[in-house]
Amino acid sequence: MAYRALDPHSVIDYLRATPSLADVLDLDAPMHAREVGDGNLNLVFIVENGASDKSLVVKQALPYLRVAGESWPLTRERMRFETQALLKHNELAPGLAPQVYHYDEEMSLVVMENLSHLEVMRKPLVARKRFPRFADHISTFLARTLFFTSDFYLTGLEKKELQAKFINPHLCKIQEDFVFTNPFMDSPENRWNPLLDAEVQAVRRNSALKLALAEMKASYMTHAEALIHSDLHTGSIMANEELTKVIDPEFAFYGPMGFDVGAVLENLVLNYLSHFAHTPDPEVRRDYQAYLLDLIRDIWTQFAAKFEALWVENNRGELMPAKYWDYPGGDEAFAEFRRRTLAHILRETAGHGGAKMLRRMMGIVSVWDITSIADLEQRAVAERLAIRIGSRWVMERHSIHSVDDLIGIVREEAE
Repeated sequence: MAYRALDPHSVIDYLRATPSLADVLDLDAPMHAREVGDGNLNLVFIVENGASDKSLVVKQALPYLRVAGESWPLTRERMRFETQALLKHNELAPGLAPQVYHYDEEMSLVVMENLSHLEVMRKPLVARKRFPRFADHISTFLARTLFFTSDFYLTGLEKKELQAKFINPHLCKIQEDFVFTNPFMDSPENRWNPLLDAEVQAVRRNSALKLALAEMKASYMTHAEALIHSDLHTGSIMANEELTKVIDPEFAFYGPMGFDVGAVLENLVLNYLSHFAHTPDPEVRRDYQAYLLDLIRDIWTQFAAKFEALWVENNRGELMPAKYWDYPGGDEAFAEFRRRTLAHILRETAGHGGAKMLRRMMGIVSVWDITSIADLEQRAVAERLAIRIGSRWVMERHSIHSVDDLIGIVREEAE
């Protein structure tokens, strides 16, 4: 079938002509489809049987960057990377990613589990909702997807064969430009609150900061540590009180582990800052902001513990196999190697998280937590804090020895 962009009518025709989906959807019964994609890249349809609770999601890549329009062409191959990543995530972290039902390479689409019973986390976090199992779930997802695709677990051949399936140059280019480069120089797509003109120009002239950002970009481009989601913000996570699902991994490639961890933590910091406007009552605000900082601490602490436990139990990789440590004193040396590795991931978490925090304030894509603040003066309060915190996370990353050091920077700037 030749590629064509679907609409709410033609997507139903497509599904009726796909008999492999008969176990998921009643293909002969009435169907209703609606397009719900509010992201930057793709079409997303929810399709439901009218007389039953059967439903699914169809996600299709457009041949351009949706947020920028047809003037910005983009390869449709990203849907292959997303499907491969979803399958791998379901294998390594079962229950924490949507199930895949069907993939059509020619049509650049994937059919998957409908998660409408969950919420994209960003808006409920602004509404001060709490997710009691989120720290456990997201730390499990991070630990398992990063460890089991790394040299700590895989043989060299296994890792390189998997890595070859995720050479994702076009979407990597988007991140390289829009996260690490364009926001920090003149570039036509950049957008920011006009009240931040002085702060934006100060960032662009800050040589120490720009050197640090250049180092983080080099890390993103050259540290092929594990298969990373590469866009793991609170808009790419759906959850309720009991469940968590990580979605939208089309940017997946082999990169630095700290990029994924940093993305989760910095999005929680941005949500923390948004409450200076969204939550006027100081007591209610302090209580929820304390919850968010505790969540950041719990995510890192649980991630580090789970990652290390997986490593101890599954030290089959060829980087430094178990036999390498088989000598008197080897157990202690192996423990020190694990400690140094986790310390490195934490520093990278700080650097990448800080870079992403900064780009949200002055690049092409902000976050709804902040942009939903209608009053520009109030919005600027949160944005100026984000610029200071993000700058410090990047520049002070070599002095970060615990997650409490990261949290301490947030507190020093915001409280």
